[in-house]
Amino acid sequence: MTARLFPLPAAFFCLACLALPPVARASSPLGLWTGQLVTDQGSCDETRDTSTFQIEKKRVTFTPADGSILLTGVPEADHAHYHAEALVRQPSGAPFPMVFEAHPEGKTIVGTYGTPRCRAHIVLKR
Repeated sequence: MTARLFPLPAAFFCLACLALPPVARASSPLGLWTGQLVTDQGSCDETRDTSTFQIEKKRVTFTPADGSILLTGVPEADHAHYHAEALVRQPSGAPFPMVFEAHPEGKTIVGTYGTPRCRAHIVLKR
């Protein structure tokens, strides 16, 4: 005897989706986002390569030009705003702050990156 599969109506799947909690239906910001920095002011060497922004539940990391310096931070509980930073010491011993601010905008994340030498914006996509 062979088992027979009965096709379920499409409405069943639609109703099943509505039963999920809103968070399960919404697109989660968690994961990797990439984009290209665009210089707004000053001299930004970081615009030559792709940059990566990683969102985790309790941590965010921005890597300008996918280099070796990570800017880190903690996401807001509702993921409406992100802030990451790093403080690097120059060979002279002087501090060199690096800051990244971002927020979701549609299906992208829009951000601003700044150092004492440059300011740039970025649109990050999955």
